[in-house]
Amino acid sequence: MNKVTDLRSAIELLKTIPGQLIETNESVNPMAELSGVYRHIGAGGTVMRPTKIGPAMIFNNVKGHEDARVIIGLLANRERVGIMLDTKPEKLGFLLNESVKNPIDPIVISNEFAKCQEVVHYADEPGFDIRKLVPAPTNTEEDAGPYITMGMCYASDIETGESDVTIHRLCLQSEDEISMYFVPGARHLDVFREKAEKEGKPLPISISIGVDPAVEIAACFEPPTTPLGFNELSIAGAIRNKPVELVNCLTINEKAIANAEYVIEGELIPGRYVREDQNTNTGKAMPEFPGYTGEAIEKTPVIKVKAVTHRRNPIMQTIIGPSEEHVNLAGIPTEASVIQMIEKAMPGRLLNVYAHSSGGGKYMAVLQFKKLKQSDEGRQRQAALLAFSAFPELKHIIIVSEDVDPFDTNDVLWSMNTRYQGDVDTIFIPGVRCHPLDPSQSPEYNALLKDKGMSCKTIFDCTVPFNLKEKFERSKFMDVDIERFM
Repeated sequence: MNKVTDLRSAIELLKTIPGQLIETNESVNPMAELSGVYRHIGAGGTVMRPTKIGPAMIFNNVKGHEDARVIIGLLANRERVGIMLDTKPEKLGFLLNESVKNPIDPIVISNEFAKCQEVVHYADEPGFDIRKLVPAPTNTEEDAGPYITMGMCYASDIETGESDVTIHRLCLQSEDEISMYFVPGARHLDVFREKAEKEGKPLPISISIGVDPAVEIAACFEPPTTPLGFNELSIAGAIRNKPVELVNCLTINEKAIANAEYVIEGELIPGRYVREDQNTNTGKAMPEFPGYTGEAIEKTPVIKVKAVTHRRNPIMQTIIGPSEEHVNLAGIPTEASVIQMIEKAMPGRLLNVYAHSSGGGKYMAVLQFKKLKQSDEGRQRQAALLAFSAFPELKHIIIVSEDVDPFDTNDVLWSMNTRYQGDVDTIFIPGVRCHPLDPSQSPEYNALLKDKGMSCKTIFDCTVPFNLKEKFERSKFMDVDIERFM
């Protein structure tokens, strides 16, 4: 069993495994250059080619930030995620499903033991500037500004006290202001913010950067698997079989992750909004998971920063928006949600699910389904409908039989080419709410759509009809012990 408890122990573990981590002492500019380098080293995902899946990378010499390092791509490889969560890559969805069902609540420790508060900078001190304290990069030269892309945003309902942790798009706008983008819909922190704003109250919020990868994965669960009031830190506790340690912030009435590399303390100010690209006027925000740069939002809520705390010699963690890292962050919780929903309805039929890289972990899933008897015919399509319910942002689902590897795209496409007929195996579900960052999900693209973020969801049934199984048997090769021949 590995001993990962925070970002630094995860890094130490990866150092022991060839090919999973590299470092460079070459000077790098955090403005576009850092991401430009990693695009070739290990970004993968929906990043424009050439790119590839590769090791995580630490930059030890970041221009303008002599006392800090930046790590990128920590989760940009499913095998690496499995190493850090101590399970096989193909079983990650099952691990998270069990963790959701057996949560362990976080605990609060004393401030004197909080590593994240080893160094403290208060916003009312002369010369305070978050842009100089936190080495947040830009992904491209068009970005609206430096972005915190891996900040664990933690806030609580002012009425019930229930807390939630989520990852959001955070742009550094000035020395003490950060804009925060909420995707339209039932994002829990936005519910908290709107409730506070209606009462004219600021919402305290902490942003923890550089934490245990289990926390980062757990933070990406969405409803209905984790409804309003469900603290996703309890999932991370279950993954580690140990509660996540929180600490009281120094300037706001909120908590933060105690062993984070950085913590930003602040308040979402009621009625305070800014144009996301007010400093660049590019019209662009930053690259998002579908592979396109998101439009700058005209009116984004603002966090007024009260303090920045960090560990000694802190390590900033960042990601490339459309990289394989987003696929794993969003996709593995998606898989767990789908497994949970389908297993309840039809136990033993769903063998596995993969939230495919080409959909950024959100738009496409491959279901591996086993038909046990003739009456199971059609249940594979019911399973796909359940998957859409488990994760509403799914757009396309491909269903394959038990002899097809859902993680091998060539095998999936082979199944589509030999076990699928478009006119009988395609199911269209038009006019369903999906996700606004897909540029095709708009009335401009499809006049039948009534609003941006709606889509025609589609099921591709590439399973073998139960009564024709004998006609679709794959060639049977001899099983041998290849070690004798290597």
